[in-house]
Amino acid sequence: MSEKRLKIAIQRSGRLSGPTIELLKKCDIGFQDGMGKLRSLADNFPLEIYSLRDDDIPQYVEDGVADVGIVGENIVAENGCGIDVVAKLGFGKCRLSLAVPKAFQYSAAKDIQGWRIATTYPKILKTFLHEKGVSAEIHNISGSVEIAPSIGLADAVCDLVGSGSTLFSNGLVEAETVMTSEAVLISNRNVEPSIKKILDKLVFRISAVRTAQQNKYILLNAPNEKLDDISQLLPGIKSPTVMPLAESGWSSLHSVINESDFWEIVEKLRDAGAEGILVLSIDQMINGSTAMGA
Repeated sequence: MSEKRLKIAIQRSGRLSGPTIELLKKCDIGFQDGMGKLRSLADNFPLEIYSLRDDDIPQYVEDGVADVGIVGENIVAENGCGIDVVAKLGFGKCRLSLAVPKAFQYSAAKDIQGWRIATTYPKILKTFLHEKGVSAEIHNISGSVEIAPSIGLADAVCDLVGSGSTLFSNGLVEAETVMTSEAVLISNRNVEPSIKKILDKLVFRISAVRTAQQNKYILLNAPNEKLDDISQLLPGIKSPTVMPLAESGWSSLHSVINESDFWEIVEKLRDAGAEGILVLSIDQMINGSTAMGA
């Protein structure tokens, strides 16, 4: 009898493809991800990987062809109906925005009443305009949305924005954010119990990797008379680990600090008398609670 595997759909190419493969490999899941390979089997985890177009992933998951998938929130909002979002993954962050010609003075959505707007996301845009009480003509096109105004197809666009340089080079400026997006793990709503157990193991590993990415491991040396003050700066998960050094009167402290607080804490540690500060990245970090909120 063949081993049951969790079937996951991932983006074949595009902005989420590389980070998704990197995430799976950081979860210690080994598989071949060569060019053009549409189906792969993990060799050390019960996972079957399908490489698909990002727009197709929600439908594959909803239909049960794949049990889970990794895709952008924007794709879920546009195409996903009968699926659940299991967790946000922290990468692939971008925004879907309304963009207008540079010379236009935009103050609110009502300014584009009756305009023609080109987009790859007609469902999301329609909802946005309805909420703003704006009536506009939506042109659903795929690819090269930003050139639509310059060729007379539309007056404005609604498209994904990163740096905004592509919009600018086409004579457009970002006017208003329609939605923010990042990569999410989605699931079929009727995953059988045996497959759900594998999914829980995958989520556990992803949680450990994500927690590690948000923290740094720090080691430092400090004179014993300053341990209390320095320890107050290093709470760690519970409290820092303190170990005596061979040199009398000195100790080594080990702890974990949040990446967002990193530089502020390091500066305070230095000012408090810490020496030999060493900071390391963490591959995985497992807390008592491993749940990942959507």
